Amino acid sequence: MKNIALNIEKTKIATILKFTSKDILTSGSHQYNNIDEAKNAPLAQQLFRLPFVKRVYFSVNFIALERFPIVEWSDVQEEVKVQIENYLNEGGVLVLEETPSKKIPVEVYAESTPNPTVLKFITNIKLVDKDLEFKNREEVENSPLALELFNFSFVKEVFISENYVSITKNDTAEWNEITIELRSFIRQYIADGKTIFLENVVQKNVSEVYTPDIELDDVSKQIVDILEEYIKPAVAADGGNILFQSYVQSTKTVNVILQGACSGCPSSTITLKNGIENILKQLIPGEINDVVAVNY
Repeated sequence: MKNIALNIEKTKIATILKFTSKDILTSGSHQYNNIDEAKNAPLAQQLFRLPFVKRVYFSVNFIALERFPIVEWSDVQEEVKVQIENYLNEGGVLVLEETPSKKIPVEVYAESTPNPTVLKFITNIKLVDKDLEFKNREEVENSPLALELFNFSFVKEVFISENYVSITKNDTAEWNEITIELRSFIRQYIADGKTIFLENVVQKNVSEVYTPDIELDDVSKQIVDILEEYIKPAVAADGGNILFQSYVQSTKTVNVILQGACSGCPSSTITLKNGIENILKQLIPGEINDVVAVNY
């Protein structure tokens, strides 16, 4: 008989409660969204039989539960704590051993962007070779990951780059309410080896952007090179992307497309004028009058 004692800890999210231990409970992290996913986790199956349990998380030294809003934790937390302690002290394990699967070691962390409606989820795994942007669910042609993300009612737009996913939320939720859920979902999706994008399906909403096989004039070539070398890395660090669309020689106007966190960002106008436009004017003197973001 073991003697494991748990402490109850509140989290920043009112619906999630942690039961922590000084002992190691399991290796790694595990998330179960329903009882069907918990086939190799007997305790999780027991907890899902409680009508208020929505989601179960196992980590090295804690168990976290997310509840439905039909009860308050203060009404049930002691009973749940006793149930978990009894299971553990009777020798129960959190996760049963099964045939090892080829899991990808994945790390995902959330990072804020200059755009308050956009959060950037960075991963240590390469996701795509080309950036993908989806303004709504109907645009999704080539990304099962994006399609899954649009199942969350608060997801408005999705932008997938080489090693991160930028998500634009609508007004139905605050980031402190949904960040953990999105981070966990993205991490698990990648770790399970699920398809990020379909290589044989062409994204339809980038037809306005120039393609490399189109012959460019000398100034346009310089603009593209500068955007790639100087601008894109800084923009990507903020969870966005910039694409060259065209250069109008008669007005010396550069038309660009902003994606991800840059699209709709309150500070994008300042970035265009004080940042991108100034750099282009300095590096291509006499050829640039204006830089304009094109809405598409």
